[in-house]
Amino acid sequence: MAAKEEKRDKHFPLFMHDNVFRRLFDNPHSFCSYVVEGQAVADLGCGPGFYSLGLAECVGPEGRVYAVDSDEKAIRTLERKTDKRGYHNIEARVSSASDLSFIRDGSVDFVLANGLLCSMAPQYHEPAVNEIKRILKPKGLAYISAARGFYSYMNKAEWERILEGFKVERRGDGFSWIAERWAIVSTRPV
Repeated sequence: MAAKEEKRDKHFPLFMHDNVFRRLFDNPHSFCSYVVEGQAVADLGCGPGFYSLGLAECVGPEGRVYAVDSDEKAIRTLERKTDKRGYHNIEARVSSASDLSFIRDGSVDFVLANGLLCSMAPQYHEPAVNEIKRILKPKGLAYISAARGFYSYMNKAEWERILEGFKVERRGDGFSWIAERWAIVSTRPV
């Protein structure tokens, strides 16, 4: 019997991440209400930077956005966008969210992990969640979400286990079998 094949991260075509139709239904500045000028943000699973660019504007030139994605094409696209727009506060990295060793412990005010875990290979979920906890400041917040449905690597039981490791500030479960689950979380006091 053959060994079970290890699952891999799911990557979607770049045009699905940033296009005119998405902008009709979603705002690249959607998460700016969670940050102020000068803060540090990590956009995990950033794709070509749909939210990274908006967050960079919100934290301003004194702030920092760590834009992380395991898809090299997405990061190269984001780098071209940042160069074209003259942004100097985005550090784009090709990396798994399960290894954020280039970000100091307790140095990030806000983590955006929008659709990260449902697209990430299951064996990396726990390490990625541990990294989110490690980089968050004691009073920092994280937005995590996971789509439901056949294309998602995350089920409800795992979602609930992940949330148990955080203090849940707010949460929602979408509106249908395919909508995303989301939560605003902070680290639990040790």
